[in-house]
Order: sequence, then structure tokens, then C-alpha cells
Amino acid sequence: MKKLERKSQPLLTRRQFARRMAQYAFFAIGFLCVSLVVGTVGYAHFANLPTVDAFLNASMILTGMGPVDKMETTAGKLFAGIYAIYSGVAFLTFCGFLFAPVFHRFMHKFHLELED
Repeated sequence: MKKLERKSQPLLTRRQFARRMAQYAFFAIGFLCVSLVVGTVGYAHFANLPTVDAFLNASMILTGMGPVDKMETTAGKLFAGIYAIYSGVAFLTFCGFLFAPVFHRFMHKFHLELED
């Protein structure tokens, strides 16, 4: 990804901004998918869950809804705890990537208007 423009530079056109939003969204969705795959594989391996149940648990934890299945094994409980901590940070990172270009554009426009 390219660097963001400085406040002394002109505001991006709508088309350029849409392209930037698409790049950030693509990266954020890719990050979310990788996190979901890691969670699914981890739940399947450590908690001995079928793939569909592992996916359900991973997606519910990743979005902050909470676990679905009770963990029976010690390895499953440890994985669930570590994945829950990771998921909190991952979800905030996902949101940050989605909103960063919007916030930057708002602040850039605000600074351009102050200078006029």
C-alpha cells in the first residue's frame, strides 16, 4: 500500500479514494479470513471438533459473540483462551484498517478547509 498524502498535498479524487478503500478493505478481509482459518484449524485440532463446528466456534469468537461448544480437552481450553485474546485484537485491527482511510480523508479535508 502506498503512503497516505500529507496535509500539504491536495485531497484525493473520489475515484482514487475508492481505490484506496478497496485496497484497505481487501487487506482487512484477507486478514480476517486468515484469522478465521487459523481458528477453524485450531478448534478442529485441539478441541477435536468437526470442521463445521470448528468454523462456527472460530467465527463466533472472532466477532465477539462468544463460544458455542464447551471445550472438553485441556488443549482445547488453552487454544480457546489464546484465540479469544487474539480475536479481540484481530477484530480491532480489522476495524482500524477499514476506517483508517475514511478518518484520514476527514482529517485531511478538515485541515485543507482551515488553511483556506
